[in-house]
Amino acid sequence: MLFLWMLLAAAGPAQECEESTSLARAAYQERRYEQAVLHFTRASDACGASASLHLALGQAQLLARRPANALASLERIASGEPEYVPALKVAAKAQYLLGRDSEAEAALKRAAGRAPRDAEVPYDLGRIYYQQGRHAEAAESLQQAVALDPDFHKAWDNLGLAHEALGEVALAQQHYLRAIALVHKDHPRYDVVYANLADLMLKLGEHGRAFDLAAEASERNPDEPRNLFLAGKALVQLGRSDLSVRWFEQAIRLDPDYPEPHYLLSHAYRKLGRVNDAEKALKRFQTASERAPKVRR
Repeated sequence: MLFLWMLLAAAGPAQECEESTSLARAAYQERRYEQAVLHFTRASDACGASASLHLALGQAQLLARRPANALASLERIASGEPEYVPALKVAAKAQYLLGRDSEAEAALKRAAGRAPRDAEVPYDLGRIYYQQGRHAEAAESLQQAVALDPDFHKAWDNLGLAHEALGEVALAQQHYLRAIALVHKDHPRYDVVYANLADLMLKLGEHGRAFDLAAEASERNPDEPRNLFLAGKALVQLGRSDLSVRWFEQAIRLDPDYPEPHYLLSHAYRKLGRVNDAEKALKRFQTASERAPKVRR
C-alpha cells in the first residue's frame, strides 16, 4: 500500500509537468501570451527549474508586455547552458522596451561573441541602431545579417529602411523588393515591407502604386492601423477623399490613439462638406497627439 502511494505521488507532479507544458506551448502558439505565462510558471513549479523553461517563460512574458518579469526569468539561465545565447537575445528585447538601450546593445554583443553565425543578432542590433538614429551603423549591421542569411526577409526589409533614412532611395527600393520577393508566397502574413514601400512611394509621388502596396499590406494584416492609414492617405493624393474615409475610420477603430488618421480624416471630411465631422476629427487628432508616446518602441 505504501509503495502504491509513493508511485501515485511521483506520477502526480510528472503528469502536472507534462500537462502544464502542453497547455503553455498551445497558448504560446495561439498568441495567448498571458495564459502561456501562467502555464509555463506552473510547469516550472511542477517540472523543476530548467534553462529551457526559464527561456520559454521569459519569451512569453516579453510578448505579454512584461519585460521586467522576462528579465528576471532569463537571468536564471547560466552562461554554460545551450539556452544562454537565445536568452541574451530575448533579454536584449526586454531591455530595449524598458529604455535600457546600452544594456540591450551589450547583451547582443555578448551574443555575437558566442554565436557569430547567428543572423538574428546583427539584425536585432541593426533595429536598435535604426531606432536611435544611427542609420549608417544600422545599415552595416543589417547588411551583416543578410550576408549570414540571404533569405532573412525582415533583415532585407529593415535594410531598406536604413538606406531610405540615409537618402539612398534606389538602394532602399531594391532591398524592399528583395524582401517582397521572399515573403510574397512563403510568408503570407508578413505585411510590414508592403507598408514600408507604400510609405516610400507616397514620398516619391507614386500614389497609385502606394495604394496598391498599402491595400496588399491591409489584406495580409487587416488589424494593423498603419496599413489602413497609408491606403487612405494614397487615396487622398489620388483625389478620392470619398473613398479614403472608410480606411481612416477603420484605422481609428483599431487604434483611437493613432493621431495621423484623425488629422487626414478631418481634411477628407472638410473636402466632402462635412464641416462638423471635420471639427470633431481635428479635436480627436489633438487629443491623440497629446497622448502619443514621444518614442515608439
